[in-house]
Amino acid sequence: MSAVLPLPDPVSRARDPRAPERGPHKLGKRLRRQVGQAIADFGMIEAGDKVMVCLSGGKDSYTLLDILLQLQKKAPVPFELVAVNLDQKQPGFPEHVLPEYLAALGVPFQIIEQDTYSVVSRVIPEGKTMCSLCSRLRRGALYNHAERHGFTKIALGHHRDDIVATFLMNLFHHAKISSMPPKLLSDDGKHVVIRPLAYVSESDIIDYAVACNFPIIPCNLCGSQENLQRRQVGLMMQQWEAQHPGRIEQISRALGNIQPSQMADASLFDFMTLGHRQDAPLPDAQAWLAGGGKSEEPQAPLPLGEGLG
Repeated sequence: MSAVLPLPDPVSRARDPRAPERGPHKLGKRLRRQVGQAIADFGMIEAGDKVMVCLSGGKDSYTLLDILLQLQKKAPVPFELVAVNLDQKQPGFPEHVLPEYLAALGVPFQIIEQDTYSVVSRVIPEGKTMCSLCSRLRRGALYNHAERHGFTKIALGHHRDDIVATFLMNLFHHAKISSMPPKLLSDDGKHVVIRPLAYVSESDIIDYAVACNFPIIPCNLCGSQENLQRRQVGLMMQQWEAQHPGRIEQISRALGNIQPSQMADASLFDFMTLGHRQDAPLPDAQAWLAGGGKSEEPQAPLPLGEGLG
């Protein structure tokens, strides 16, 4: 596991004094608009879709299901919603909560029972993070269920802040510019995954979950795991937002405003022929790699932080 630097405790969610008060009605209206916009922008739901809404019992998935149910009533196309929960057989998991909640709403639902908890507990050494393996097992179970029951879309509860955090995780720890896309085709080409909360902030979801009094079920499988890299990134994002309100939204907007010619990925932009003179041959990459373009005296490395402009 990569070493991470300790960060201070989470700062309280500072409120921008310029922002209007957020009553439950106005908040719900904004969430419906943001989810509807995401669905429209990325073509997430089509006529006749059978959407599997993955419900974990957390604030995000409850909000996802609730908003989709509201939009379904006035949507321009007909589609079906089915709530699906994966019971991972965690000790003490209150397995009655979700069925009772969904039955009271009159929402079609299905429960998958698969003991991933025992697998993760057996395979992952004590003290190591469990998220990666747990996520893979959970994804496999949901994909298999979707294929067996004819679901055309799989809706997950990842929100704007999750998407930004994943971008920063990949940037800091994996040296790549990527994140969770709002719409994704699985590697085997069988499943379309959608994230209708892609434009919704976590702070709004927290407020909405409180206003709706959702019966939240905490995830106890991972424990606190204070040194999780994602938690470190989350703390950093909280500090940014407290000091500079709107920074996370700016990063989120930037993810939808990529300028390939201003980056350095030659597979996305043709730098080779950029400004190429017709009377000159294209540069021979192999010749340069063989040393044709190297100076005789090797250059000393620049001090850290210099030469970045």
